[in-house]
Amino acid sequence: MARGQVSLKEELWGKVRAVPRGLCTSYGALGRELSQPVSGLVVGRWLESGPPEDVPWWRVVAKDGSLPIAKRNPYLAEQQRARLEAEGVAFDAGCVRFPEHWFGAF
Repeated sequence: MARGQVSLKEELWGKVRAVPRGLCTSYGALGRELSQPVSGLVVGRWLESGPPEDVPWWRVVAKDGSLPIAKRNPYLAEQQRARLEAEGVAFDAGCVRFPEHWFGAF
């Protein structure tokens, strides 16, 4: 990688860090915002592989506001929901209430 060039994963981590407390975004929205767009599935895989500790991974949810991490690990879904609720994010029927908790400005 050339000096000054940021990897797509590092770019992704920066985008996730930009999501303010109390708001969420989707895997697909993040993927579309990268300089070389990737699918939401790829974003999910990168997040699953373990982002740096300062990356607020819990602010990334499915486009319908659900927490797909529950399929892989119900404990992580409980942790994600608890972190979001601690930031003031409201849920309806197990999904993040949109649009008031949606962050779409990258």
